[in-house]
Formats: sequence, structure tokens, C-alpha cells
Amino acid sequence: MDTPTPPQPTQRQRRRDRHGRGMRGPIAPPQVPLALSRADAFDDLVRDATERLERRWPQLAEVDFVVQDVPGRPDAELADGALPEDGVPLGRLVEGRKGSPPRIVVYRRPVEIRSKSREDRALLVHDVIVEQVAELLGLSPENVDPRYGED
Repeated sequence: MDTPTPPQPTQRQRRRDRHGRGMRGPIAPPQVPLALSRADAFDDLVRDATERLERRWPQLAEVDFVVQDVPGRPDAELADGALPEDGVPLGRLVEGRKGSPPRIVVYRRPVEIRSKSREDRALLVHDVIVEQVAELLGLSPENVDPRYGED
């Protein structure tokens, strides 16, 4: 008896050009600021402020500058979850230990919330880094950078 042969599966090629509109691509080329995420743009602000200070204070090349989204649970936090009197920190200095250099941490989200524009954010990032460097070096912020606090 003649047995029908099952139909052979056809290999369909997957294409992204489903409706003849061309291949999908990025919304904006990589060199356009639109292609930067908010975190990447914030990292650039920290890098710019750091490079500016390292030209004046070469010993800062030994310091690690780190960006974190939000502060972790601070040691000064009260048991009931209330924040300390000075509120949410914008940055902090972590002293160096054996084998690890000092770190200056800048908290991205608290800085973004307190600034209205990119220019305000750049000034605030600069001020936070200057304050932490001043604490590290044992100087006043005005001695670290004469432009500290300028609007």
C-alpha cells in the first residue's frame, strides 16, 4: 500500500525586513547625545570634573572616582528607618586601606533629583567632587578649586 509521505519542513529565513521598510537600525548615531543613556551622561560629567581637578592636584590620579545610583544604608541611619538630619548624601569619601586607594563616590540619582538642567547637574557634580577632595586633602573646598560654589 502506498503511504503518504509527510510534508518536508521548510526552513523559513527570518528577516527583520518584514514589510519592505529596510533593516532596522539605531535611532540616532552613536556620536549624537541622544544615544547616551542618563547614566553614561552622568559618568561623563564626573569624568570631566575629575580631569579638571587632576590637572591641578596630580595626587588625585591615585584616587578612584566611582558613580553609584543611590547610597546604600548609611551607618548613621536610625533604627526606625529615618534619615539623619542632613538628609540623603550626594557623595562620600571612602578612606583607603591596605592595598586599596581612597575612593570618592558620587550618587547619581540624588544629584539628578536636585538639579533641573544639565548645566545645574554639571555644577552640582563638580561641587560634590570638590567637597570630597577637600575632605581627602584636609583643605577647604575653595582652596581645592577657586571656582567652587560659583553659579
